[in-house]
Amino acid sequence: MFLCNNRGMKLESDGIIVAMRPFGERDVVAHIFTEKFGVLSGMLRGATVAKNKPMVGQVGVVAWGARLDSQLGVFHFEAQKNLGVSAMMDANKLKYLNAMFALLVALLPEREAYQNLYAATIDALAELTPDSYLQWELVLLRELGYALDFSHCSNCGRTDNLIYLSPRTGRAVCGECGAPYVGKLFDLPINLRTTLRFLESVCRGLDVAVPDYRIFLQHK
Repeated sequence: MFLCNNRGMKLESDGIIVAMRPFGERDVVAHIFTEKFGVLSGMLRGATVAKNKPMVGQVGVVAWGARLDSQLGVFHFEAQKNLGVSAMMDANKLKYLNAMFALLVALLPEREAYQNLYAATIDALAELTPDSYLQWELVLLRELGYALDFSHCSNCGRTDNLIYLSPRTGRAVCGECGAPYVGKLFDLPINLRTTLRFLESVCRGLDVAVPDYRIFLQHK
């Protein structure tokens, strides 16, 4: 829901806390990935001294308000569940969670809805396995304009012997068509090394660095 009146503006949605950093002794600046409005930034007042402290990975009902559209704004957050709990007790799951949230903060423009990605994020957090994380990155890349296609060869159209992926088009290439360009193509099946190459392209376009958490994931 979006509300705007002479007292300012207000946004309401479900959301996931994906990052927090201290601001003074009592408050934190939070980034919350919302279903309706994408990533929002704002203050969580008294978060460090609250009885039920907000935590990264919590899903809940979010209200963001500000007097002016250009202001940082203030959150009111009502937690419903914490999808990050299992990751806090499993080092491998925690690496996937950290990489996922760091990419959301680094790559998504604020206040731009990505409802398919939000749903994929909720699903991935329920498992945080290597496969679920890889599938999540494929959704992220698609939402950012890199829709990888493994269905048929981009050159001849055949659907078998698809063993390469074009770094330029993100489309599959069969063994015969790819033979002359082996050194320039990525190997299939897709893996995190391959998706990292596409993420590097996204980051170059946005003039941001690949988050360290994603780079560390490569060496897990």
